[in-house]
Amino acid sequence: MNVKVAKFLRKARGELSYLEFSKKCGLSPMSLNRIELGEQKISLDKLEDVLNRLRIKLSDIFPDEF
Repeated sequence: MNVKVAKFLRKARGELSYLEFSKKCGLSPMSLNRIELGEQKISLDKLEDVLNRLRIKLSDIFPDEF
């Protein structure tokens, strides 16, 4: 799960800086970086909050699961 989330967030960030994207996600830049690198796990509650802020559905990350 964490690998898919990390890859998805890296792709979703696109050309935005860590600072810009972290504000949009409601994460600190350090947490965003660590999540993208797979060094920090994201809780389901926080993932739900991030996805709501980005207006993304969980099924966009895990299409085979839904």
